[in-house]
Amino acid sequence: MGDTSRLCSVWLGSETGILKGVSLSRKQAFNFCNTSHLSRDQEVRALCWGDTAESELLVGSVDGTVKTFSTEKGVFTETRRCGDPAEGCFTGLAALSGSALVTCVECGTVRVWREDSSEPVTELNAGKNVCRMRQSPVHPHRVATGGKENGLKIWDLENPEKPVFTAKNLRDDWLDLRRPHWVRDMAFIPDSDKVVACTGYHQVHVFDPSCPQRRPVLEAEYGEHPLTALSLPAGGNTVVVGNTHGQIALLDLRKGLVRGCLKGLAGGVRGLQCHPSQPVVASCGLDRFLRIHSLEDRKLQHKVYLKSRLNCLLLASRDLEDGGGAAAGSQEVKEEDEDDEVWESMERVEERPKRKTTTEEEEEEEEEEEPQKKSKKKKRKKGQD
Repeated sequence: MGDTSRLCSVWLGSETGILKGVSLSRKQAFNFCNTSHLSRDQEVRALCWGDTAESELLVGSVDGTVKTFSTEKGVFTETRRCGDPAEGCFTGLAALSGSALVTCVECGTVRVWREDSSEPVTELNAGKNVCRMRQSPVHPHRVATGGKENGLKIWDLENPEKPVFTAKNLRDDWLDLRRPHWVRDMAFIPDSDKVVACTGYHQVHVFDPSCPQRRPVLEAEYGEHPLTALSLPAGGNTVVVGNTHGQIALLDLRKGLVRGCLKGLAGGVRGLQCHPSQPVVASCGLDRFLRIHSLEDRKLQHKVYLKSRLNCLLLASRDLEDGGGAAAGSQEVKEEDEDDEVWESMERVEERPKRKTTTEEEEEEEEEEEPQKKSKKKKRKKGQD
């Protein structure tokens, strides 16, 4: 079984605008926000690390601002305006070298921001209805985008005039009808040029930009509901996907087969992340729980209730610091069992017998009278004989 002791903490963004930190080693949860100004405009839609040391956390909100949070001090240190709320919510956030920041919004505008400038230094249009932007871990200047009726594209931010790769849609079906496409999430497969994407039509596609074929080199399906998130475990031969009905599965990227499912979720999955070295995956979503599963035996290892619907998460290798003037208070984390103790503590209620209506009573009386009438008829026949 994978050891989650090296996974010290998890950061999560909620719909209420609260940044949540969970220390798994100390079993504590922290809320970081300004409780006097909470609103839905501060809803957290994207998270990413500002540096490799994990000392700065970048938080993208619905109101178009990106806040810098110091994990060492436990406070928000900076707020930058990186877009107009009318353009849509953030669908991606990434950091570049030299304190540069990459943002992507739903209307398809991808911008690169420098720390010393209020205007973007690079801007490109990735098409309408973008659902996700992801950065390549090997080549940070490369990002992938995709959305509804907006196929997968790979961009080089150093040469943003046109995409490096544009995926071609699937072939028409057996009725020669066009098949719609809806990219919901994607990830760069390590040690290769390939990109894996999941769609709103419960499909998983693998694209290979080094291949002349621009259509998927692998097609697979899982379940019957839209897929919303994916993440690649260590190794790169499998992918973990989650859908709108709280189902998470592990798929083989070589054959396209389902290798196993993770149980215990009760709401749509919005965030998934696999640990870079340990065989564990963290998930969050509409049921307000943070869950950590083992990918080896697929058992639930941690289950934490966090009171708010969760949009995104980020794994951390360092523990949460105790300081923090912005912390709205900490609480002990109670590990939830698979069989919830709430049901066991509830008082058992016995059902009372239903009161019979007059019509039911009359029917019963008629049923009781019928055998008596039959017996009287038999006696009369015998008397006549």
